[in-house]
Amino acid sequence: MKNSDTKVAEMPNNILDKAIAKVSEILSLLFAFTVIISFYEVVSRYVFDAPTIWVHETASFIGGSLFVIGGAYALATDKHVRVVLIYDSVSQRTKHYLNIFHHLAGLLFSGLLIYAAWQMVNSSWFAPWGELRLETSGTAWDPAFPALLKGLILLTVSVMFIQFVLHLISEVKQLKEENNA
Repeated sequence: MKNSDTKVAEMPNNILDKAIAKVSEILSLLFAFTVIISFYEVVSRYVFDAPTIWVHETASFIGGSLFVIGGAYALATDKHVRVVLIYDSVSQRTKHYLNIFHHLAGLLFSGLLIYAAWQMVNSSWFAPWGELRLETSGTAWDPAFPALLKGLILLTVSVMFIQFVLHLISEVKQLKEENNA
């Protein structure tokens, strides 16, 4: 049972969070696609003795991509990991301060991840002489999934940085409103 001090934040609060939640819910259908192509691989391999060269890498890429996007979704819908034993036992004012700390730590963390992700993208998307050349998997099929996943990581942590900024602004506004009330 939730008391009146507990912030119910299951619904996204800003337009970016709403867009992330909507897009993520649509993209989650790709999990079903992954199951379908994996089933296809099993049938092809064991029933028709005709294994594919693309299913494993495609399923891994889709799963990895959805895992990365899941971070932005968790932040957008306030479903991230939190020590509720402590969080639920403090006052609303203290929750605001804990949230502000969380958002500041998230800004630092996502900022550092942006830097690291840019380094990965730079080395996986460009040849040393600057020409665009996407890193590939090196298998018989050889898709550019490693480079694409690294680009998605950069995009996602950049979006998460913006989310943290928006959440921090919102939290500070809420704290000011409660202090003025």
